[in-house]
Amino acid sequence: MSDFSRFMKKNKITRENTTFPATKSLVDEKGNPLQWIIKPLSTKENDNIRDACMLDVPVKGKPNMYRPKLDTSKYIAKMLCACIEEPNLYDKELQDSYGVMTPEELLKEMIDDPGEYQEFASFVQDYNGFNTTFEEKVEEAKN
Repeated sequence: MSDFSRFMKKNKITRENTTFPATKSLVDEKGNPLQWIIKPLSTKENDNIRDACMLDVPVKGKPNMYRPKLDTSKYIAKMLCACIEEPNLYDKELQDSYGVMTPEELLKEMIDDPGEYQEFASFVQDYNGFNTTFEEKVEEAKN
């Protein structure tokens, strides 16, 4: 018989924030890349971001019919912004210093090297559990 109390919220392990040097172009006094503070994304937050990034695309050959499509670039940018705790991408002074008006624009100005942006996006996705496929999880469960 299962001990139901093990599933209570008080027994749930909470994920901690982590750090990552998102770009080599922002450094401290010693020339070391600044560490950005990254917080975990909740499933609910992820769902809200994904919903905000869905587009209705017309179905070819079928007038007035549409199918949903995820704007992947927009989704990744919004997900990254939601996970960044520091620097505060919502800070008006920081946005003004880069001449932008949204956290997503600011992020792309701060990390303007496409390789660094991709590496950072991969890190944040891995940190949030988007690092294994369903097939890999099945194989892991079998072993």
